[in-house]
Amino acid sequence: MTTQLLLGGIVYSSPATPDATALAITDGTVVWVGSDDVGRALHPDAEIVDLGGRFVSPAFVDSHVHLTDTGLALGGLDLSAVTSRSQCLRELSAYVAAYPDEDVIWGMGWDDSAWVEAGPGEDVAPSTADLDAVAGPRPVYLARIDEHSAAASSALRESVDGLAGEAGYDPQRPLVAAAHHRVRGVARGLITPAGRRRAQQRALDHAAAHGVAAVHENGGPDISGIDDFRSLAELDHKVRVRRYWGQCVTTADEARAVVADTGAHAIGGDLFVDGALGSHTALLSQPYTDDPHTCGVGYLDLDQVRAHLRATTQAGIQAGFHVIGDAAAAMVATAMAEVADELGTPALARCVHRLEHAEMVTAAQAELFARCGVVASMQPLFDAAWGGPGRLYEQRLGERGDGLNDFAALAKAGVALAFSSDAPVCPIDPWATVRAAAHHNNPASAISPRAAFAAATRGGWRAGGINDGLTGTLVPGAPAHYAVWEIDDLVVAASSSDVQRWSTDPRSRVPGLPDVAPGARLPQCVQTAVAGEVIYSRDDR
Repeated sequence: MTTQLLLGGIVYSSPATPDATALAITDGTVVWVGSDDVGRALHPDAEIVDLGGRFVSPAFVDSHVHLTDTGLALGGLDLSAVTSRSQCLRELSAYVAAYPDEDVIWGMGWDDSAWVEAGPGEDVAPSTADLDAVAGPRPVYLARIDEHSAAASSALRESVDGLAGEAGYDPQRPLVAAAHHRVRGVARGLITPAGRRRAQQRALDHAAAHGVAAVHENGGPDISGIDDFRSLAELDHKVRVRRYWGQCVTTADEARAVVADTGAHAIGGDLFVDGALGSHTALLSQPYTDDPHTCGVGYLDLDQVRAHLRATTQAGIQAGFHVIGDAAAAMVATAMAEVADELGTPALARCVHRLEHAEMVTAAQAELFARCGVVASMQPLFDAAWGGPGRLYEQRLGERGDGLNDFAALAKAGVALAFSSDAPVCPIDPWATVRAAAHHNNPASAISPRAAFAAATRGGWRAGGINDGLTGTLVPGAPAHYAVWEIDDLVVAASSSDVQRWSTDPRSRVPGLPDVAPGARLPQCVQTAVAGEVIYSRDDR
């Protein structure tokens, strides 16, 4: 047996040891937490690691990512910072000139909802003609930030047979729905296996450098394609990857066959019930405020959702649905209530079924989902990016936009929360995620930093089917998945001033967390370890 003793730090463990400065790890498992002197006495032969006063926390889990796209954004044409149509085209032009040999120009991250003050003609997405003028005969695929629509050049469009007949087609405007899925599939096929592997490795390296020990890949036929999805199982990387495949099934035997054929850990994740608000494809019960001619797009109907939920539950396989609009949430709630009546809530709860995004869930729906043991995998950085006056949620939904991403209501109802980035939609930045959940644009929807931290650590493991009460913590018996951070101040903060103060009194022995208040410097990752093995060290770079 090999034991490491980490000394001289601040260890986030449990109320039983709120002042811990050291922990011992033997063969990848936490075996002891406490003070330096006691640690030295108990483990005289251990390898000593000096923490130098740094903060040690459980490593994070990002419960919803798209690894290849994340890696492409990190190493390629990232348009998330552009502020107008013209700037978007200038960035494209520079990339075209810099990379003349790429088979496809794959860019992502443009957000026209943030261009509202850019001037006439500057607040709209690039057209097909715009892309052709810049890139000529080269295929160009530029995904909107939500990845539910994309601008595409003529060269790419012409390689898709029958594209003009697909739902969501427009000759000049970005493609949505089925037209987008088909173009995306062709663009994906132009990325070489070597390029794909580099992108995946880059994404996982980036996750490790931000204190993330595990991610949940959300793939599917209309997202990444089967070759991309299967290739993730062959990656040699220490960040753990749980793979979700978004394919609808109708029977338990079919569910088992899909798992066997794809190598997926579960069926669901980004199984689209609807699309995204930014692309006007989230399914609403009432029309969009800024486009009263549409209520969005429904990719599944009630019968399909019910059949999928029944089949996966009977097979004992975790399922999940991509749900954003209120009509989509209502559809899943109706199906879940019917399957619960048929099979019983314990059968559903044993599977730990998931809702991805869950942005417009009512109180009654939340209570139902809680009874059925559902996990809501949510993205607090969505609210940070698009919540508040004048921003995307208000643009698309008017007054309805104020009630999105209600973490407090879901938690109060008993729905388990897991937090994620949906990278590359938002960056892999777990402390910024904790901040966004604790400082929601609508204060009534916020949760405490401690609850947000739990959702980004323990909550992620639970969303992946591990609910042993240990994983995602640093207590004896837990897997030693941890991260070391440089921090400024430790605080014990509640979700609001209305919360009773007993929980923030030092006598409550609640361990402190880094200050995530707006304006505070967020923790900087120094080291990340999985099962005691260091997989990232800033000092080794």
